[in-house]
Formats: sequence, structure tokens, C-alpha cells
Amino acid sequence: MKWLYNIVEKLRPQFDEGGKFHAFHSLFDGFDTFLFTPNTTSKRLGVQIHDATDSKRTMIIVVLALVPAMLFGMFNIGYQHFLATGELVSGSMTCALFWKAFAFGLLALLPLIIVSYVVGLGIEFTVAQWKHEEIAEGFLVTGFIIPLIVPIDTPLWMVALATAFAVIFAKEIFGGTGYNIFNVALIARAFLFFAYPSKMSGDQVFVRTDGTWGWDGGHSLVDGFSGATPLGQLATATDPTVAITNTVGEPISLLGAMNGLYPGSVGETCVWAILLGACLLLTTGVASWKTMLSVFVGGGLMAFILNCCGIDNAAANTPWYMHLALGGFAFGAVFMATDPVTSARTEVGKWIYGLLIGVMAILVRCFNPGYPEGMMLAILFGNLMAPLIDWCVVQVNIKKRMKRATVKKQ
Repeated sequence: MKWLYNIVEKLRPQFDEGGKFHAFHSLFDGFDTFLFTPNTTSKRLGVQIHDATDSKRTMIIVVLALVPAMLFGMFNIGYQHFLATGELVSGSMTCALFWKAFAFGLLALLPLIIVSYVVGLGIEFTVAQWKHEEIAEGFLVTGFIIPLIVPIDTPLWMVALATAFAVIFAKEIFGGTGYNIFNVALIARAFLFFAYPSKMSGDQVFVRTDGTWGWDGGHSLVDGFSGATPLGQLATATDPTVAITNTVGEPISLLGAMNGLYPGSVGETCVWAILLGACLLLTTGVASWKTMLSVFVGGGLMAFILNCCGIDNAAANTPWYMHLALGGFAFGAVFMATDPVTSARTEVGKWIYGLLIGVMAILVRCFNPGYPEGMMLAILFGNLMAPLIDWCVVQVNIKKRMKRATVKKQ
């Protein structure tokens, strides 16, 4: 990489103050710090803690943790497509069909990722240049998550519009990376859900059934095809004992829910892939295990209570462990509830915050059929309550210490 470093250093004077391209200093600095570790340190006097960990490394770790979910999502896009078109029979996967399904999913998902990054980074570069500030690395994760939490058939212009809305109104307007009060990727998802509900739910948007990208166009759908997600089936079911099924009508077991071979948002279906990412986040200390675990505990406990109540509701009668494996519950608990900027920061607050999200996600799923997923609204509500939770925890600690100080003085 020495040759690339030499090129960057040779170009640097052109972008420094007084250089020909000084107006684009923030843009150059962003690419420079992305490629190489900055060799500058704080010039202020006083005690400084130096550590190899910075926001860039933290964001890269999160992106790496998301890769397994993305790769499986690519395969599942093609898998659901070929199930729907009849070219693939469930359980008869061959090596050739595996790579064909993966290639189809890659070509379907790649434009969403490109649009997300181009729009989001373009806005961040523009704002940084306008404010004469350094470019933050926060959007590296946000731009990766947005394509993974939307249906694969979401039009590209909608992704671009939602990304722009989220970056501007949920991030930059609050001051940029580290100052946003809501998870930016979830704001993009919420914008799409409320602005274009027909493109975010139903039985057509989660499975690409046409021959887009030149892949086997013209196939007719097989009998019994349904592109509805398992949670979508529960939300519209009139029979409280209904069994959820996959694309071709086969019942989904707990193992099937963990495997993730059913319609859903791109990166949210495979629990195994999500758990791989969780292991990386926890091993590196990027995410809080308290927040992550408490979301699952809260969701499982609430679902178990509803199971015991005998409510005439398909979602409420679904076993508690299925709720944890279906939809975006695991993805939200691992990658979005643990966002260090928008989640609770006190140690006790992390437990309360996670429990609140888990409980609310199940309540929304079971009692509001208009929002069959539930996790999106639960996390956004948790983001809203996180500052209050931390404040209450701090106040309780202050009162306890004041009591101890009073007793000791006496």
C-alpha cells in the first residue's frame, strides 16, 4: 500500500489550505482517513487517553458483522424467486441452482446498496464541505443496513428518497454522527412504511417473481405461491390456530424460522447469520450484551405471557420462541437496538431499554395488524425513551449516594 500512500501524500498539498482544490478538503480528508490511519494526535495540553479504536474501526466491525446476513439475504432472494417461478422445488437444491440463486440475489440487491451509499454519502460529503468539518464514518453502517431492512422489490427511487430524508432530518439536522436521537436506518424504513405502505407490506413485495436482470423472464408462478411473510400471515389470519407457511405452502418449524428460507426483508430472516454477526460485535465489545440479551428476554417473556392468556389471536397464540426467530426481531436486537448513539448508556438503563423494546415489539405484533413486524416501532420508541431512562437511573444513583453521605456525616 506504500504506492497508494505516496500518491495520496503527493496530492495532499492541492487540497490543503491555499491549494488549488482547497474547497474539497473535507472530501479528500474523508477518503484519506478511510484508506489510512491518521498520523495526527491531539494538540491540547492535559491528560489524553490514546487508543487504537476509533469510529472508523468500530463502523467497519459492524459492517463485517452484517456481511453474513447480507450474503444469506442474497441467496434467499434468488431462492424465493426460483421457488415462485417453479424452477426450484423445495428441498431439491443443487450446486448449480445454489450459485444461480446467489447470483440472482446479488444482482437484485447490489443496486439498492449502491443507491443507499451514493445518496447518503453524497449528502454527508456536501454537508461536511459546507460546514468545513471532517467527514464522519457513521453512514458506513447506515448505508449498509438500509438495503437489508427493506423488501427486495422496493423501487430504487424510493430507497434514494428515504435515505435522503433519514440522513437530513434524522441526522444532519441534529448535528451529524453521534448527535442523532433516532436510528437513521430505521427512520428510512419508517418513512417508506408510512409514505408508501403498499410497497412495504403484502404478498408481492418480498419476492421478486419477474425476470429482472435478465434471469429467466417469463416463468409463470406455481400453484399455491404466496409471498407473504410469516408475520404478515399471522396479522391477516382469522383462525387463531393458523400455521405459518413458506413460499410454497409448507409449514415453518422453529428450525425453519432459524434457517430463514422464507419471504422477508433482505437481511432479517436467517437467525444463524445474525448470530454470527452478534458474536463478532460482542467479542470486540462494540455492542452491549446487556441490551442485546434484554431485548430477547423482554420479547420472550411478553410472548409467553400472551401464550398463557388464551387470547383469540393468531399472533398471540404463536409460541414465544417463534416470535424471537421470525421477522426482524433478531436483526433489530443485534444490530439496531445496540446502536451506541441512540440506545441507553447507563448499565442499568441498558436492561430497562432492552426489555422495553422486546415487550413493545411483541405487543405491536399481536394487537396491531397494521404493523405486523413491530420491531421498527419498538426500537424507535426505545430511542425516544433512552435519554429519560438514563436520567432516571442517574437520579436514583444520586439519591442513594446522598443518603449514604448523610448517614456517614451523622
